[in-house]
Amino acid sequence: MTLSPVLHSHTSRLSYADTDPAGILYYAAWFPRMERLQSEFMYLQGLRQDTLKDTHGWWTVSRATQCEYLAAAVLFDEIRIDLRIGDISRSSFKFHHEMVRTSDNVTVARSWIHVVTVSPEQKAISIPEGLRAHLDAWMQ
Repeated sequence: MTLSPVLHSHTSRLSYADTDPAGILYYAAWFPRMERLQSEFMYLQGLRQDTLKDTHGWWTVSRATQCEYLAAAVLFDEIRIDLRIGDISRSSFKFHHEMVRTSDNVTVARSWIHVVTVSPEQKAISIPEGLRAHLDAWMQ
């Protein structure tokens, strides 16, 4: 699989709240971090999730997620999450995330979130032209 360019990254240090009692990252802690990164990216592109429906007549919802855990991450590890665009179809696309421990450049997890464009009534619709133009540009 050919990866698209990194669209956005964020680096943060794992805190106690992210870990289990042994100090190992709790597996579900990745999901809020992934969503936060893609929400920030969309916001920076002028695609605010809270106003899409009112300003454009459509919005996006998450349909599915997947995460592969490849290496342990522990308390105080610094992690960089890279965001890329993945598969694009008629009414949906995927955001891919790669979580990398910065101290040794080891990928500790990979994931994707499947996003669907929907009408205000939450019915799947074709990706609108404006969003499609963004997606095509992000693939470059």
